[in-house]
Amino acid sequence: MAKASKEKSILTNKSLDFLRTYINNASPVGFESSGQRLWLDYIKSYVDTTFTDPYGTAVGVINPKATFKVVIEAHADEISWFVNYITAEGLIYLKRNGGVDHQIAPAQRVFIHGKKGAVKAVFGWPAIHTRIGNPDGKEPNPKVDNLFLDCGARSKKEVEDLGVHIGAVVTYQDGYDELAHDYWIGRAFDNRIGGFMIAEVARLLKENKKSLPFGLYVVNAVQEEIGLRGAEMIARRIKPDIAIITDVTHDTTTPMINKIIEGDVACGKGPSLAYGPAVHNKLLQIVQDVAEKKDIPVQLRTVSRSTGTDTDSFAYANDGCPSVLISIPLRYMHTTVEMLHKRDVEQTIQLMYETLLTLSPKTNLSYL
Repeated sequence: MAKASKEKSILTNKSLDFLRTYINNASPVGFESSGQRLWLDYIKSYVDTTFTDPYGTAVGVINPKATFKVVIEAHADEISWFVNYITAEGLIYLKRNGGVDHQIAPAQRVFIHGKKGAVKAVFGWPAIHTRIGNPDGKEPNPKVDNLFLDCGARSKKEVEDLGVHIGAVVTYQDGYDELAHDYWIGRAFDNRIGGFMIAEVARLLKENKKSLPFGLYVVNAVQEEIGLRGAEMIARRIKPDIAIITDVTHDTTTPMINKIIEGDVACGKGPSLAYGPAVHNKLLQIVQDVAEKKDIPVQLRTVSRSTGTDTDSFAYANDGCPSVLISIPLRYMHTTVEMLHKRDVEQTIQLMYETLLTLSPKTNLSYL
């Protein structure tokens, strides 16, 4: 397979059209079904069969009858909000759905996904003139309990007439865009970029007519953002022998990030590999060897007790599953302007693809 470069990209126009649609679609925690339908529709021509589990994790399978099973996995869900309380004046207060950042909320535009479809709204916030004029002289800081939505309704009944209800989920409106020098921005690159990349691996296997000596399960899991729940369920069902997980990690080169704590990782310098207890050392070495052989740059980092990703669910599922984490550097995580680099996307796809071509049921992953 050709090395990813500006001259010859491994991504097709069809791929990029899917990516834009997929990123712009809302797929909040616990309500991932619309995004999963898009993903399944895209991947179905590249796999032998597909299935979903009761909570919506979507899986494409190549060689479904094989007894040895390898997983490549990402998660489909995005952080969001829940409607929690509607005032008599028609203002809407919220609860978090996942680790959504309350400090970025003021003045953001959102969709409230109600019973009659999406309702446009904004996070209201006092004008700077009134904040400065507070009697105590202190400006208010955004907190979950003082943030509210304004959808144009001026009574609780008007809100409810729009189909908005307690428990309706709320997502930001901002979507996919492109910046200079091959940088992409979007809402929920964490981690729908992973779902895109594993689908592209399946596409490359199909288009390059590669035959694998094992069953490949391309897994797009739900509910990672509230505790790796989707991965926990699907790992028990599939019972894989090997798992390759992809997610995002922090670009640590921007201001206000301490490299002494977070390590040294940058967008545009290749996928990031992690050392940690859940990461299987021998499988990690295989990935590093593949990267070196195929001239794919990688960046190394460490994690402590857990990776904080679906790697943990797969590694410790069933009788234990050798697992490895391949991350893509991301700036401004859990904001509406998450930023990554096209070259990292291509190289992460390439690294997963080439690693799969290296593995077999005879791959020795025994520590002893």
